[in-house]
Amino acid sequence: MIHNLNVKPLKALLVALQLPKVSDEELKGSLAELHRLVTTLGYEIIGQTSQRRSSDRSSNVVGEGKLLELAKWTGGTGFIAPMVVKKKHKAALKFNSETNDELSHDNDPTDDQSDSLITNEPDESIPEEHHGSAEILIFDCDLSPSQMRNLESATGVKVLDRTGVIIEIFSRHARTRAAKLQVEIARLTYVAPRLRETGGSEDQQGGGGKGSGETSLELDRRRIRDRIKELKENLAAIAHEQDHRRAQRDQEITVALIGYTNAGKSSLMRALTGSEVLIADQLFATLDTTVRQLHPESRPKILISDTVGFIKKLPHDLVASFKSTLDEALNASLLLYVVDSSDPNFLSQLSLTKQVLSEVGAGETQSLLVLNKIDRLSPEEKLTLQNQYPEAFFLSTRNPQNVSELRLRLISYFETDMIDQDVLIPYTVQGAVGEIRSTMRVLSESYNSEGVVFKVRAKPELIQKIITKYSLDVTSKITTN
Repeated sequence: MIHNLNVKPLKALLVALQLPKVSDEELKGSLAELHRLVTTLGYEIIGQTSQRRSSDRSSNVVGEGKLLELAKWTGGTGFIAPMVVKKKHKAALKFNSETNDELSHDNDPTDDQSDSLITNEPDESIPEEHHGSAEILIFDCDLSPSQMRNLESATGVKVLDRTGVIIEIFSRHARTRAAKLQVEIARLTYVAPRLRETGGSEDQQGGGGKGSGETSLELDRRRIRDRIKELKENLAAIAHEQDHRRAQRDQEITVALIGYTNAGKSSLMRALTGSEVLIADQLFATLDTTVRQLHPESRPKILISDTVGFIKKLPHDLVASFKSTLDEALNASLLLYVVDSSDPNFLSQLSLTKQVLSEVGAGETQSLLVLNKIDRLSPEEKLTLQNQYPEAFFLSTRNPQNVSELRLRLISYFETDMIDQDVLIPYTVQGAVGEIRSTMRVLSESYNSEGVVFKVRAKPELIQKIITKYSLDVTSKITTN
């Protein structure tokens, strides 16, 4: 496919509501995050504005004055056109015509307030070069279908809400079949209630008599319901395969990288495993779970999985769709909570991450806090965080020494519940040596007249499994590690 590189990005205006329980700092952080989301989509952000509101449930979302201000940005009228224009009786039309004629003789047209509201007089709050230049409005909240229609009617441009932006990013970044199915389910669920607002005739389709058949809107919605059902069935089949693969890894040690989007999980994944995984300075660059082995290889081996990132106000439909991805966290032996220590909002991001994991049942899994990107901190900032989080692991994925130390920390963590055991493998036993070397840490090995004596470090149940399977002798007492 050939892309036109000369196509200019849409000019976007960001709009936020500050509800009673939202602080100025929270509003600023949320707008900054929306800025990154919109930039990820490739739009050109020309400005941002906000308004204090007691609720976000009004039909216009914003007040009338703010609506007129938005119209200045876009070149719209500032007025909401009626959805349905009712036909009037001829007598009513005649009466209205006569009444308007009388009023026109009594009033000066320049006193008409509606005319003054839609003039394009300069607004000092808007840079002059941006008057009428915004091509899309993006709200930092969820909008109902009717709210979106009203805003588009008054401003004359397309309107997106936060959920729409996130779904669009997910659509662009989905690469595997599972991720594409998950995103399409969320997209169709989002689109379905908005069909009335985006067009389509209300004429009857098919049928013969009055009231028979379905409207085109009903047909479209039914098609979407059928499509969602089909997608969920396909996704269930994939999820079954994923469950089978996870079951095969059930006896293996797994570490899941969990955290806010763009916290550096993929960079850490690449550093720990040496694998070529996608790394991009974008939100939601990774949507698919990737599982790789810790490198250099350890015994027993440790598997590292990278998961989809989290974000504030993440649409519930997306959380539900990506449940199979989050199941990696549910089945992990250890969770690494990866946070960007240079982000002033990392505490709230960490809290959100833990909340979502708790919702999928992974809140009780053992975890380790990893404060990433410490190369961006001053010595004073790093010292403050070290005092606040003495148990956390501090690193920069750019520093190989940090990564090596984390690797050793992981190996040491899993060895705490292991034991050291001497096991004799007779020369006549086939297969035991290979299985021991591939599944256990061999501390030493020696040879005698009967066979090979391994001193191994592993979980007691794994050692017992090998002894029972090959009918081996324990040559010395168990010593705990």
